[in-house]
Amino acid sequence: MPTVDDDLLSDARDHLPALVELRRRIHRRPELGLDLPHTQAAVLDALAGLPLEVHTGTGLSSVVATLRGGAGEGPTVLLRGDMDALPMPEDTGLDFASEVPGAMHACGHDAHTAMLVGAARMLAARRDDIAGTVRFMFQPGEEGSGGAPIMIEEGVLDAPAVDAAFAIHITPNLPSGWVTTRGGAIMASADEFAVTVHGRGGHASTPHFAADPVPVACEIVGALQTFVTRRIDAFNPAVVTVARIQAGTANNVIPAHAELSGTVRATSERVRTSVHEGIERLARGIAEAHGMGAEVAINRGYPVTVNNPAVAATTLEVATGLFGERAVIESPSPVMGAEDWSYVLQRVPGAMAFLGVCPPDVPDARQAPACHSNVMRLDEDAMAAGVALHVAMARRLLAGVPG
Repeated sequence: MPTVDDDLLSDARDHLPALVELRRRIHRRPELGLDLPHTQAAVLDALAGLPLEVHTGTGLSSVVATLRGGAGEGPTVLLRGDMDALPMPEDTGLDFASEVPGAMHACGHDAHTAMLVGAARMLAARRDDIAGTVRFMFQPGEEGSGGAPIMIEEGVLDAPAVDAAFAIHITPNLPSGWVTTRGGAIMASADEFAVTVHGRGGHASTPHFAADPVPVACEIVGALQTFVTRRIDAFNPAVVTVARIQAGTANNVIPAHAELSGTVRATSERVRTSVHEGIERLARGIAEAHGMGAEVAINRGYPVTVNNPAVAATTLEVATGLFGERAVIESPSPVMGAEDWSYVLQRVPGAMAFLGVCPPDVPDARQAPACHSNVMRLDEDAMAAGVALHVAMARRLLAGVPG
């Protein structure tokens, strides 16, 4: 069984000052969606001079860098870091806070990018010992824009074909430097739904002359929550959240329509389909029971992110060798957030792991502002652990894809 380089974490820490500088450069200039010219330029600058074959995307500002080992043929391993920010203000007060109004790196993608650059530098320095190929996937558009499937269409998994894949996502809600993952579903699917109840408008003082869609919409909201708790297995969970209700223009007018919309999260395709069918059935049935009609639209988003069990087990083993048993946890359940890394794992055996980055001034990681918070911060020292884990996983997978 291949062993982890004892000096790997120490080497990663030597790279940390440059990676912190890169992370802060990206953090100051957050970019949204698929078009990230500043971030792409920062990555290209950071990779310059390394023995890599570098290509940029045509439909998005991606960077794909390929390292061909000097020790002969072997598997091709993909490592990924996403690069886009979120459309929200930053209120951290950091010296390197966002300079772009309404945009913030609140999900740690700036750290993901910096860690992947660090892994590229360390693996390039070990090129002569590598049998096989390592591909570095710097991806725009994870936050809802679907950058991963576009990169797949542009060939990120091809020539040579990828045999195994690995990604890291930071979380402030785990102690700094700790690692967690699991086999099977690791993150949920994410779909959007919208229901429009069609009634008949009228005067608010005479509801019997109208067909009021507002109480019907409210009844649908309650029925959806009952559906989830009574019809969905608690050990194969789903979340249905109605996040928006809109109806009417005045307090003395019954509107003709009421609209509600929200999100569906599920941890299996079977439950995902069941919830979609339940929303349709309940909305239409409740509206019909009140003599009205309902339109239902469901927009399918990212699928369930499913870790290959063997690669996930290897991740836990490698992380334990790097950081010790105390800092490695097998996740007891999936996270109900979603990821377009799911599209890669549908094609290639691989895994995603979560890396703890709780800031040192927060005594309890459970109380740290989470990803997508306007005050989310992270412990930059933990990035060395992420770099080391990327490198160690690449080396292990190059030695033989498990399963």
